[in-house]
Amino acid sequence: MARRLLKSPAAAAAAVLASSAFYLFNKQWDPNDLSIVRFGRAAATTAAISYDYITSLQNRQYGTEEYWALKSKIHRRSAERLRDLCCANRGTFIKVGQHLGALDYLLPEEYTSTLKVLHSRAPESSMEDIQQVIREDLGKEVEQLFVSFEKKPQGAASLAQVHKAVLYDGRTVAVKVQHPKVQAQSSKDIFVMEVLLRVVHWLFPDFAFMWLVEEAKKNMPLELDFLNEGRNAEKVTEMLKHFDFLKVPKIHWDLSSKRILTMDFAEGGQVNDREYMRKHSIDVNEISRNLGKMYSEMIFVNGFVHCDPHPGNVLVRKCPKSNKAEIVLLDHGLYQVLNPDFRMDYCRLWQGLIKADMKAVEKYSRRLGAGDLFPLFACVLTARSWTSVNTGISQTPVTNSEHRNVFPTPSDIPTAQESWTWRSAQTPPSTSLRSVIC
Repeated sequence: MARRLLKSPAAAAAAVLASSAFYLFNKQWDPNDLSIVRFGRAAATTAAISYDYITSLQNRQYGTEEYWALKSKIHRRSAERLRDLCCANRGTFIKVGQHLGALDYLLPEEYTSTLKVLHSRAPESSMEDIQQVIREDLGKEVEQLFVSFEKKPQGAASLAQVHKAVLYDGRTVAVKVQHPKVQAQSSKDIFVMEVLLRVVHWLFPDFAFMWLVEEAKKNMPLELDFLNEGRNAEKVTEMLKHFDFLKVPKIHWDLSSKRILTMDFAEGGQVNDREYMRKHSIDVNEISRNLGKMYSEMIFVNGFVHCDPHPGNVLVRKCPKSNKAEIVLLDHGLYQVLNPDFRMDYCRLWQGLIKADMKAVEKYSRRLGAGDLFPLFACVLTARSWTSVNTGISQTPVTNSEHRNVFPTPSDIPTAQESWTWRSAQTPPSTSLRSVIC
């Protein structure tokens, strides 16, 4: 009977499909794992966004109130489509979306405010997936390595999640485990982004964000190598060991691999949590001064700079022994190495900003790649108005307007009005410059 059925091509095809379906069902197959599905979703989103801009604005007079109001609505719709794409494709897409959400100085507010939510919407891997990664990389079951291992992660990010665990010697550790599919999907996702961004650039010649793909190509392999992160953590610990207020969790190399990083568990509140600092009697101004010391040392003295200092990666706490405030620096996957010439130019730029030496501000901003946008660059760098920069930021108190607007408005920068009209249409400064001011 079986032989007669298999002689028919249709029956044979049906048998193959049925067996494949059974196999994929047993493997808990996810259509999101298919590159064609991920590409199709990204292409459809790109097409929808492009079509919206082209058709909605074609009969509107540029520069009118109606034009800007409509463009703001298109920005919002497009940002929501982009956010939904990142949430659906996950992994590298969320990582890039989070980066876009931080570009307040380049992207319209509609994009940044919409994409910022991706910092809190990263997906969690199941405990089965986490156990599988540990089994594959460390060669043992979770129970053999840890007395206890919390199933619910302390936090989940775009590339990994962190679980609290206890070693057999009693020490409490944080175990950072990479999402199992990110490694295989990242290079394909970056290729998809590159293809689609080239299409968008062809449709809109002023669109100048190809550098995002170049940075993703360079940085993603580094961020996916947790051994590299561990080495960076040890390097910065040694480099800044004279700062007794800085703590970097110790790495446990015997329980680490390219996809797993085990380190001492560190508790504390996020650096932007003023209520936590008030409750624990931590001086906000002291923390601010110490952050300045720490980053100045990285930038100007060592030229080795931690590139992801968002609040989730910078914790503050009171040391139980000394009762002194401490800063805990986490996530050392990405560092920027700055050459001596850059560091000297950047130092002289800050001297010019403090002294209101506008010739120096223009000279060193241009040398750092800001070009004719040097007034905008000075305002973004200091989070002060152009008036304050001209007067001298050390001489001028921060105004209420500057408190409300972290980034300058067109009226703040009279010499850069034209460049500010559509903020993301300009090619941003050099890679090293972006890494420092982001």
